Amino acid sequence: MRLTGGEARGRRLKAPRGLHIRPTADRVREALFDILGARIRGARFLDVYAGTGAVGCEALSRGAARVVFVERQRSALRLIRSNLGLGSWSPAAEIMAGEASGSLSELVRDGARFDIVFLDPPYDDPELPDSWRLAARLVGANGLLVLEHRSAAATPGAGALLPHRSYRYGDTSLTVWRPGSEAERP
Repeated sequence: MRLTGGEARGRRLKAPRGLHIRPTADRVREALFDILGARIRGARFLDVYAGTGAVGCEALSRGAARVVFVERQRSALRLIRSNLGLGSWSPAAEIMAGEASGSLSELVRDGARFDIVFLDPPYDDPELPDSWRLAARLVGANGLLVLEHRSAAATPGAGALLPHRSYRYGDTSLTVWRPGSEAERP
């Protein structure tokens, strides 16, 4: 795994060995940042179910102002810390160790808002609807929520967000939602 863009482009990320982590493939990560485009520079970015931290590190490499990583596995947390060492990003990074729903609830209580919220849960995670609902509350007025999921799987209901677009990469899809006005809701 390598960073695909930004100041640390080409640097090799540390990858898991025997962990129950499914890192976002390089081509899907590159596609994600093509979708996000210029939105990433200066953005507040939330990487939920961060795993190796590859997506959040990519955001930092491409100019995100702040990245919050949410992960529960201790071995994955070590990988994130190690991968953050690829750049001089530590002041812009925060790692929250814990379950997704608990960490998201804490961010909601704190009134946090993000320009980009990225969720990459384990496929078929039964807690996804709760995490998605909480994550949707963290999306800023002009922000986006992006869910990486199995292409054949149903996505959570839109709730307060409007479905924007879905992109398919084999068995993996990226589905994007955005805030909308009452007039835009179906």
